[in-house]
Amino acid sequence: MQTLHTLAELRAAVQQHRRDGKRIALVPTMGNLHQGHLRLVETALQQADVVITSIFVNPLQFGANEDLDSYPRTLAEDQQHLEAAGCHLVFAPSVAEVYPDGQELQTLVEVPGLSDLHCGASRPGHFRGVTTVVCKLFNMVQPDTAVFGLKDYQQVAVIRKMVRDLCIPVDIIGVPTKRADSGLALSSRNGYLTAAELAVAPVLHQTLQHTAAAIRNGERDFAALEEQAQTALEAAGFSRDFYRILDRTQLQPAQPEDDLVILAAAHLGRARLIDNIEV
Repeated sequence: MQTLHTLAELRAAVQQHRRDGKRIALVPTMGNLHQGHLRLVETALQQADVVITSIFVNPLQFGANEDLDSYPRTLAEDQQHLEAAGCHLVFAPSVAEVYPDGQELQTLVEVPGLSDLHCGASRPGHFRGVTTVVCKLFNMVQPDTAVFGLKDYQQVAVIRKMVRDLCIPVDIIGVPTKRADSGLALSSRNGYLTAAELAVAPVLHQTLQHTAAAIRNGERDFAALEEQAQTALEAAGFSRDFYRILDRTQLQPAQPEDDLVILAAAHLGRARLIDNIEV
């Protein structure tokens, strides 16, 4: 497995794979990899001849007072996990390599509307940073397909729209969330949780399951279900961010006939946890 740090090295490697007629898949990550990330690599290996995993903690998607400086950076361990998983190439650029003119002068890519909802409302500018860096990575790697985890449900929806709107020739594959035995969605930010908070954290997924069961049993007062869920999470020790029953495509407030997804975000200690469930 190669590890490359510059765009020039990456392009040379990609060009050779292209000359050899290889199909390329990209798995974008911020590192500190867990089994959820490795499932993305496994999926990518099923879709392509060459799998490239990027590891880049993207400062453009972090807001003021967020955890950019404390976000865990574990490149050596990540390399070991990726090599064992069968990844072919790791691209781990510096901030200067990705933003050579600085973030202030960086051309930005933004998906209007969808980026301003839910997580976008809680973290203004977050999705602009995501779409900018993902668009850059697509141009750097020029993959045939890219694989993302559906734990970040809104992120995948935003990226799909960016690809469609900008006619980027990349197939986007969403992979179901990998969970601990407790039901807790695997996340790098779970490392912020204390032992006591780890015992509480699965309540987020349990609450989603409870709401989904109520909907399947015929409950259609979505506003009441949302408030009941928020109250239950607060009683368990979470601080509320949002809990929404939405249509799956536009992520707008749901109508009874829609295919539904429930998106949730809540704070527990230092961690902001997100999860979702389709109904």
